[in-house]
Amino acid sequence: MAAGPKRQAGDRAEEAVVRYLIQQGYAVLTRNFVCRQGELDVVAERDQTLCFVEVRMRSTAAWGDPSHTVSREKQRRVVKAALRYLLVNGLRGKMIRFDVASVVGSGPDASLEYIPNAFDAGM
Repeated sequence: MAAGPKRQAGDRAEEAVVRYLIQQGYAVLTRNFVCRQGELDVVAERDQTLCFVEVRMRSTAAWGDPSHTVSREKQRRVVKAALRYLLVNGLRGKMIRFDVASVVGSGPDASLEYIPNAFDAGM
């Protein structure tokens, strides 16, 4: 079954974020980690810090910055999924961070804003 236009746009936004992370010296470890607790869009590492990256996108800025759509509930699900990821991969004691990547538009004209430490596990 083919992915719908919305999913395809999300995949393109995620791909742009992955390219950005690699250009910034991150090692991309995992994409689309899914577990019962939730989903992690991108897991990357730089300077021995594991970064759980939530990717948000909108086709235009007319409705505001996509990063503002990361609700408290979404943050909770990302934190729970991150804890599961750490457990499954035996990564206890690792420094971690929760980042948000905001993509507006698509193609070469898309703008990308990367927000390190966008939220924390304590919420």
